[in-house]
Amino acid sequence: MLGRKRKLGKKINDIKTGEKFTTSFTVEDRDLLMYLGLTDDANPLYIQHDYASQTPFKRPVVPTVMVFGMVSSIVSMHLPGPGSHIIQQNLEYPKPVYHYADVRFHAEVTAIHKEDHQVELQVVGYDEEGDEVVKGTLIVQPPYEPDSMNSISLENFY
Repeated sequence: MLGRKRKLGKKINDIKTGEKFTTSFTVEDRDLLMYLGLTDDANPLYIQHDYASQTPFKRPVVPTVMVFGMVSSIVSMHLPGPGSHIIQQNLEYPKPVYHYADVRFHAEVTAIHKEDHQVELQVVGYDEEGDEVVKGTLIVQPPYEPDSMNSISLENFY
C-alpha cells in the first residue's frame, strides 16, 4: 500500500442528504479467528460450541466489535469513503450474529453539518431472516481536501 496513490472518498461538499450505500458481508471462520487472534479475545461464547450450546444463544456468536468493524469498513471504503473518520457512534445490537451468517448493511446520510465538517449516517444491518442485528447512527468526518503538492510538500527541498 505504501507508495500507491489512493483516491479519497467524497468530500463534504460532494455528499448529499439521502445518499445511500448497501452491501453485505459473510462471517467466515478465517475472519473470526483472525479477529480473535489480533484482539487476544478467548471468550468461550465466540469459539466454544459446547459452552455456547448451554447458553440462550445455543451456538457461538460473532463479537459485536467485529460487527462494528463491518460498519466501519463501509465508512472507510464507501460512504463517505477513504480518508473518513468516525468520531461518534450510537449503535444497538438487538440480535446476535452467528458464525457463517450473511449480514446486509444499509447506510444513509441523514444530516450534513458543513460548519463542523461532519455527516450523520443512519446504519442498519440485517441477518438472513431479515432481523436487525445492528442499528444506530454514526457521526463521521469525511476526508479533508489535501493541500496542493506544489506548495507545502516541496518547501523542504532546495
